[in-house]
Amino acid sequence: MSELELTKLPPGERGFFGHPRSLATLFFLEMWERFSYYGMSAILLYYLYDRTSAGGLGLDKPTASALVSVYGALVYMSGILGGWMADRLLGMRRAVLVGGLLIMCGHLALAVPGGLPALLISMVLIVLGTGLLKPNVSSMVGELYEPADNRRDAGFSLFYMGINLGAFVAPYLVGTLGQQVDYHLGFGLAAVGMAAGLVVYTRGRTRLGQAGSAPTQPLRPGEQRQVVMRATVGVAVVAVAVVALAALGSLTVETLINAVSALAVLLPVAYLIMMLRSPHTDAVERSRLIAYVPLFIGAVCYWVVNEQSGSVLAQFADTRTDLEMFGIAVPSSWFQSLNPVATLILAPTFAWLWIKLGDRQPATPRKFATGLLLGGASFVLMAGPGLLNGVDEAASPWWLIASYFIVICGSMCLSPVGLSATTKLAPRAFLAQMMSLWFLASAAAGGINAQLVQLYRPQTEIGYFAGVGAAVMGVGVVMHLLAPWVQRRMGGVK
Repeated sequence: MSELELTKLPPGERGFFGHPRSLATLFFLEMWERFSYYGMSAILLYYLYDRTSAGGLGLDKPTASALVSVYGALVYMSGILGGWMADRLLGMRRAVLVGGLLIMCGHLALAVPGGLPALLISMVLIVLGTGLLKPNVSSMVGELYEPADNRRDAGFSLFYMGINLGAFVAPYLVGTLGQQVDYHLGFGLAAVGMAAGLVVYTRGRTRLGQAGSAPTQPLRPGEQRQVVMRATVGVAVVAVAVVALAALGSLTVETLINAVSALAVLLPVAYLIMMLRSPHTDAVERSRLIAYVPLFIGAVCYWVVNEQSGSVLAQFADTRTDLEMFGIAVPSSWFQSLNPVATLILAPTFAWLWIKLGDRQPATPRKFATGLLLGGASFVLMAGPGLLNGVDEAASPWWLIASYFIVICGSMCLSPVGLSATTKLAPRAFLAQMMSLWFLASAAAGGINAQLVQLYRPQTEIGYFAGVGAAVMGVGVVMHLLAPWVQRRMGGVK
């Protein structure tokens, strides 16, 4: 029996909550990585638009919200590079380690009061690091299960709970330290969180057997020089473009926002076409990729709503919400914990539900459609405070609480299910890169949001929430209608 087989428990054997014990290593690594990322995210918007005398950068609110969306889009787009490096150069296991180190250094850069230059350095490091870590750690979770193991969806639900455990704790620690003491101390605490995750990972990697230890499609000797040449040309083109824009006076924040928005939408389209046309993709895998297209589009629409928690909903919490609960004044950053709180409550429930239903559980496209309907409804609900009391009166915090719980019910039907479907529908030659494509759904949503969130302000609040929410619900209805067609194209995958 191989080392990899040792990580795959028979259905009746107990390990980590009935799953392979190696899932625990990846669970706690992702928990600490998400602590660092969501800790940073809890205070990033406020750091960007807070006045300079209070330690912020003093940007206007629409630009700050757009930059938060751009940051998120770049983080998820970098998964393409991270997936490629894992598949062709490093293997998933080493890619995760290098990524964690870069993320830690990125948070340390923000811990230094360096203004916009420090922000830029941090963005580059965290973007590259997350691209290496995020898709590859999720792909390794899929490697712990046999293709026919019906615990896979439940395993991803548990893994997803680990993500949100870190995200739950982060706003209370990083958010409080950042908003009430010093922003840079908060960013420093995020770096400590990533360091803890690296310690867990390095100590537990032996449990993973051979999962992710080698590239799935390593570069041949003749390809290495070609890759170096293309990378050099690419860097040179980007450098020339930056210099040219600077010379023309067009190197502005608005240019960055628009460029990232366009790239975030076009990149997944190009990536899907590349995999469909690849000679390494056989006929069955090609059919599954075609089935994946509507799932991907649905995921983009869902994340348009969910990814606004760090921008529009964070601004709503800061400027439109009564911040006194049960007689206690709470920092606005604490509302960032609502998403993971809801997930921690609901993830075990949904994991149990999928196992209980077994072969009777809804097909993947039906789960996606339900997730979209709930995601859209969470935004339609947020039009309520303005409709009932006007936009000048502080809203009850219970509106945000209810909205977060509804959107996370949708997430439980879509996000862990999407992770699982991605590993099941992926062509073998593009295993890690397919997971990168899944995260491009969030990147595309971030690119769309970089334009969309600039429309949000008190005067447009009611129409903004109602319009965006209704559009996402409409996509959910279409997904329900397409479910039989999608299922037929999935080649036997449930």
